[in-house]
Amino acid sequence: MRSLSIGATGMLAQQQNVEVISNNLANMNTTAFQRRRTEFHDLLYQNIRRVGSTSADDGSVVPAGVQLGLGVKLASVYRIHEQGNLTATDNTFDLAIQGNGFFQITLPDGQTAYTRDGTFQLNGDGELVTHDGYLVQPGLTIPANAVDVTVNSSGEVLAKIDGQVDLQNVGQLTLANFPNTAGLSAQGSNYYLQTPASGQPATAVPGSTGYGSILQGFLETSNVNAVSEVTNLISAQRAYEMNSKVISTSDEMMGTLSQMR
Repeated sequence: MRSLSIGATGMLAQQQNVEVISNNLANMNTTAFQRRRTEFHDLLYQNIRRVGSTSADDGSVVPAGVQLGLGVKLASVYRIHEQGNLTATDNTFDLAIQGNGFFQITLPDGQTAYTRDGTFQLNGDGELVTHDGYLVQPGLTIPANAVDVTVNSSGEVLAKIDGQVDLQNVGQLTLANFPNTAGLSAQGSNYYLQTPASGQPATAVPGSTGYGSILQGFLETSNVNAVSEVTNLISAQRAYEMNSKVISTSDEMMGTLSQMR
């Protein structure tokens, strides 16, 4: 019975849906996390009576035909690039992007990773780094005698040097953007890598047309909506139960056939 395998594909699809929802909920407090959404599509159809075929010698055409679906499967897990809320931390090196764009990070293997997580710190050499110690491009070093650091909305990093009146410009942050941000490959630790689907990155100064601005002393929160995710979880659970009922019903029908004498 086709319904057995069809119900199984439905249960598997809803299991994967629940896994995506659970990952969203698990990352409710992850800085700059962007929620995921599952997308499904139907499987191939078996043509019992092909639509558009002729039913008689006079050229009569079958208007609908008979096509039996074979179930469902996961098509993609789409990342929703929606701005999260901005929360004040008053930490000098916490930076948030208000609008489009990604910070650029140099990984140990030399690749460039992209992130919206702006929880930056200084290493022992005064360089601006991530929580993993990876350098923030283009490589900024804060002087050891700096008593205060200001990052303006355009990404200029200005240091107040002890004994000096004027601020010293120690670097310029830039942001990267992609034609298709959903095509970036998530690597964990809030890092993304470029892929052929994302397209080539374009970099610009924060505040440029199409790019967000920098907010110092703020962090972007996760864009996960707990109420929406729980509602989706309940819906997925009910769909899973209904597909399991299809399998149970199909099994009972097969049992009835096997008991016939």
